[in-house]
Amino acid sequence: MVQISSKTLTLGELLELPETKPIREYIDGKIIEKPMPQGKHSAIQGELVATINHSMRSKRIARAFPELRCNFGDRSIVFDIVVFTWERITRDEKGEIANIFTLAPHWTIEILSPGQSQTKVTKNILHCLKHGTEMGWLIDPDEQTIFVYRPQQEVEVYDQLDLLLSVPSFAQELHLTVQDIFTCLIE
Repeated sequence: MVQISSKTLTLGELLELPETKPIREYIDGKIIEKPMPQGKHSAIQGELVATINHSMRSKRIARAFPELRCNFGDRSIVFDIVVFTWERITRDEKGEIANIFTLAPHWTIEILSPGQSQTKVTKNILHCLKHGTEMGWLIDPDEQTIFVYRPQQEVEVYDQLDLLLSVPSFAQELHLTVQDIFTCLIE
């Protein structure tokens, strides 16, 4: 992430600006540029969104969204993947999925891209946990490691291919191993 403005802005001022590529996030009163995803990141993101939605969406348990901007706790963060339980998906006046989400997701999943700061990504996950997120994953494709964060708990590290990953309480029927996450990189 690269800071692109030294001017302090409000969250409202950022949201009035047009969307750009690379994506801008709002953290601690500053606009931060998020690195563009590359091959490994995109492969994992696409497969994981499809897997979660295949298991959860048809049963109206939850839905995964890629690259969704969420505005809460005086931050505007664009997550690689967020998952909202069905009843908390933000909807507009027509009952359709809204364009603006103003609450923390139930589950946030970040995938490190080359050059991206693991510290900054971790801080975003911790920010989510403080605002009601049940679980955060940080996926490191280069190390084939997944860090699992929960509120008030020690971080879990998954770096053996056969390990079954922890998932949020609403997703208990989703059984994924470390190998399941990284298999898409060799296909």
